[in-house]
Amino acid sequence: MTAMQWFYSFLKKYSPKIIFALLLVTCTSVIAIVNPQISGIIVDEVIKGGNRKILPLMMLVMILATLLRAALKYSSLVIFEWSSQNILYSMRDHVYQKFLKQDFNFYNKNRTGDLMSRQTGDMEAVRHFVAYVIYSIYENILLFSIALFMIFIVEWRLALCMIVVLPISAFVASRQLKSVKPAFHNIRQHFSSLNSAVQENVSGNRVVKAFTKEDFEIDKFNRENDGYREAELNAARIWKKYVPVFEFMSNILTVILYLVGGIMVFRNDITIGKLVTVSGYLWMLNNPLRQAGWLANDYQRFVTSIEKIYSSIAVEPEIKIPENAIEKERFKGDIIFNHVSYHAKDEVILKDINLHVKPGQTVGIIGATGSGKSTLMNLLCRFYDVTSGEILVDDINLKNMDLFSLRRNIGMAMQDVFLFSDTIEGNIAYARPSCSFEEVVEVAKIANAHDFIQQMPEGYDTIVGERGVGLSGGQKQRISLARALLKKPSIIILDDTTSAVDMETETQIQNALGSIHAKHTVFIIAHRISSIKDADQILVLDNGEIIEAGNHEELLKKRGYYYNVFHHQYGDFNVIRGEEKYGSE
Repeated sequence: MTAMQWFYSFLKKYSPKIIFALLLVTCTSVIAIVNPQISGIIVDEVIKGGNRKILPLMMLVMILATLLRAALKYSSLVIFEWSSQNILYSMRDHVYQKFLKQDFNFYNKNRTGDLMSRQTGDMEAVRHFVAYVIYSIYENILLFSIALFMIFIVEWRLALCMIVVLPISAFVASRQLKSVKPAFHNIRQHFSSLNSAVQENVSGNRVVKAFTKEDFEIDKFNRENDGYREAELNAARIWKKYVPVFEFMSNILTVILYLVGGIMVFRNDITIGKLVTVSGYLWMLNNPLRQAGWLANDYQRFVTSIEKIYSSIAVEPEIKIPENAIEKERFKGDIIFNHVSYHAKDEVILKDINLHVKPGQTVGIIGATGSGKSTLMNLLCRFYDVTSGEILVDDINLKNMDLFSLRRNIGMAMQDVFLFSDTIEGNIAYARPSCSFEEVVEVAKIANAHDFIQQMPEGYDTIVGERGVGLSGGQKQRISLARALLKKPSIIILDDTTSAVDMETETQIQNALGSIHAKHTVFIIAHRISSIKDADQILVLDNGEIIEAGNHEELLKKRGYYYNVFHHQYGDFNVIRGEEKYGSE
C-alpha cells in the first residue's frame, strides 16, 4: 500500500458527502456563467440598444444568481471542513493506536519530537488539503473549463488565441511540483528536529538548570530554529519564483483579449457586449491561473506530510503475536530461561542464561551497571525477543503466548519512574482503573507511601506534575511500586525500586512485601544487598553472563563478586562476622 492509497482508505468513508459537496461546487461554477452573459446583454440591449425595460429583470437575475452561488459555496465549504475534521480525527486516532502497538525498538529509533510532528503539523497539512485544496483544485479546473467553453460559444476565434498559453501553464506547473517536493521534505525534517529540541529541553529543564546550561540550550535551539527558517525560505524562494510566471500568463490573456477583441469590434466582427461577456469569462480563466502556483505548493505540502505520516506507521512491530496465541487468565509463575542470549546491534548483551524460578519464589539480581539486569527482565516481558534460546512461563514459550495476556500477568516497577500528570490515586489506579479506593490505600501502605500521601495538601487527590514533578525520587518509586502491586500480577518485577529511599523505609517496604511474596513470583533488581539478601535465589550478572548463583549464605561462602559487594557495603565489622562464620569452611 502506498501513502496515497492509505489516505484514500480514510477519504472513501466520507466520499458520499465529498461527492455531494463537489456537485454543489459544480452548480456554483455553472451559475458563474450567468453574470458575464447578462453583462453582455445589458451592454448591447440596454446601454447601446436603449431597451431599458429588460434592465430590472436582468439585475434581478444577477442578484439571485449571486445569492444562490454564495449559498451553495458556503454549503460546500462547510461539508468539506466537516469531512476534513472527521478524516483527521479518524487518521489521528489510527496513527496513535499504531504508535501504541509498536515495540521498544520503534521508540529507540524514532525521536519523540518526530512522532509529535506526525500528529500535529503533518496532520494539519492533511486537514488543509481536504478542507481547501481538493475544493479549490476542482473548482478552478471546472471554472477554467466552463469559461473556455463559453468563450468558444461566444467567439471561437478569441478562444483559440487564449488556448496558446495552456501548454506553457501546464509545463510551468509540472516543473514547480518537481522543484518544491525536496524542499518541503526538508521543511518537515527541520520541523521535526525543532520539535524534538523543544520537547527535550522542556522535559530536561531541571538538568539544564542544574548544570546552568541555559545559554547552551538557547544556542542549540537557535541552530534548529535557523535551520527551519532557512528550509522555509528555501522552499519559498523555489515556489514563489513561479508565481510571477502564472501572473504573467494571466495578464497576457487580458492583453490578448483586448488587442484581438478590440480589432474585431472595430471591424464589426463582434459587438461590444460580446467583448464584455468574454471579458467576464476571462476572469474565470485568470483566477485559476493565478491560484495554480499556490495550489501546487499546498498539494506538495500535503504529499510530503502524508508520506511522512505513512512511513511512521508502515513499520511493522518486530514483536509479533502468532495467530493462535495462547491466552491464560492467570499464570502460576513458573519461569524458565533456557540458554537465552540477546544481541543488539551486533553487541552481545546477554549470553547463555539458564534459570528456573518456581512459583512463589523470589529472585534477586545484582551486578554492575550495564551487566544486563534490566535487559533480562525486558526479555521476560517480551519488550524484545531473544536472539537465541527460549523463555517459558508455565511451560509455554513466550513467542507462542498472547502478548497482552503475558503483560497482564506482570507487574513492573521500572527503574525510570514515569508518573502521569494526574492525581496520586489516578497514577496508582492506572494499573487497574476499576479498583476501589480502599484497594489503592492498601497497596500504598504496602509500598510505604500512604503516610506521605496523607500529609500532602489534597491527599490522594493531589495532582502530581508531568513525570512526577513535585515528588522526591523515593516518593515516585513508592507510588510506582504501589501501582505495580495493585495489578495483583502473577509475576512482579522490581527494577531498583528502592534505590532512592533510605534504609529504614526500605526495610519497612521489604517487611510489607514479605507477606505477599508467596502469592507471586518476584524478581528484584538491586545494587544494595539489603534489597535481595532474603531472596530464594540470587544471580550475579557480569557482562551479560551469570557468574554466581545461589542464596545469600551460599554466595558469601564463595567469596566472589557478591562477597566483595557485601564487604564494600557493610564494612569490616560485618566482614569479620562473615569470616568467623565462613572463613574456616
